[in-house]
Amino acid sequence: MGQSQPQPIQASELQQWLQSEQPSPQLVDVREAAELAIASFPGSVLHRPLSQSNEWLTTLQADLKPDQAVVVVCHAGIRSYHFGLWLLDQPWGLEVWNLEGGIDAWSLQVDPSVPRY
Repeated sequence: MGQSQPQPIQASELQQWLQSEQPSPQLVDVREAAELAIASFPGSVLHRPLSQSNEWLTTLQADLKPDQAVVVVCHAGIRSYHFGLWLLDQPWGLEVWNLEGGIDAWSLQVDPSVPRY
């Protein structure tokens, strides 16, 4: 049986993962465009704002690689956690992680140049 909830990952652990030799996860940011304008996540991120899910929900499976772990990101880790639960409810067999504390934790623990809001 697969995961029942997203696996938690701390910002510092995600940074190590992204810098390691192992395959990088797919990062999915569910924040709104206005939030990204304030503080964007560094690197390659699939932006899928939850408020616009009716526009991207039908193509999401095609956007995600089934053999690559997914780390979901939001501002504080709540919206991403719920989105991660939804992802795990799909029959896609994904490995799903949630960035604990979201982009705010990333700013505090990893990269203080990312603005807090």
